[in-house]
Amino acid sequence: MTLLRAESLTKRFVSRGPLGARSEFTAVDQVSFEVRLGETLAVVGESGSGKSTTARMIAKLMDPTGGTLEFEGEDVTHATGAALSRFRSNVQVVFQDPFSSLNPRHTVERILMAPLVYQGIAPKGSRREHAKELMERVGLNPDHSLRYPAQFSGGQAQRIGIARALAVNPRLVICDEAVSALDVSVQAQVIELLRRLQKESGFSYVFIAHDLAVVRQIAHRVAVMSKGRIVELGPAAQVFGDPQDEYTRTLLAAIPRIDPEWDRRRRERS
Repeated sequence: MTLLRAESLTKRFVSRGPLGARSEFTAVDQVSFEVRLGETLAVVGESGSGKSTTARMIAKLMDPTGGTLEFEGEDVTHATGAALSRFRSNVQVVFQDPFSSLNPRHTVERILMAPLVYQGIAPKGSRREHAKELMERVGLNPDHSLRYPAQFSGGQAQRIGIARALAVNPRLVICDEAVSALDVSVQAQVIELLRRLQKESGFSYVFIAHDLAVVRQIAHRVAVMSKGRIVELGPAAQVFGDPQDEYTRTLLAAIPRIDPEWDRRRRERS
């Protein structure tokens, strides 16, 4: 089942110089893909490739210049009002820097209850109890629910961000460089958490990243972006094992390898 479909998504930015000269920059150019129910689609590329702009458009945090976006068969490209509210209850985002995305003046309890209040959701029991259950679900001590974000480590703060995203039981979670700011050991723990949560609940991920070594641990399919376009899209095993585009091969060659057999096969293909 196709959960989300992007068709020819395009984003252009227009600016004017000091003398009024108009310049236009195309950040995302005719990007098309689909996200299936229960899968992880990784979108990878270097800085400036357009992957985060793509993430913001499919999260409805930014309007596209062109193209369409469908969610569960409904066109949500220009959704407003109740339609936009329904969409946002089903699509949540985990951002790169948890400390900048969590209100430092709010307790964790208040942060986790906020989406429920915004969406008018009254879970079984109280919202306060639901917040504690969310903390347990992501591996945090619910007794710490009255602490503030600054009282947690980076990895713990990102778990709070994940818990907040799950508060309204979304169908799709967009992880925008969600582990790139974490230490390698903490990255592995958070990725394992994301995989476990997906297995438990069956939702989908769009996983934005520049690190293919990280992507390899979580992706079912991979879209490779370069200069605002998708240059390769396919099952993770195919993209990693037999990349078709030269840019993809360049990214893969930059991954530190400890498997000499993999390196031998790569050299033979090149």
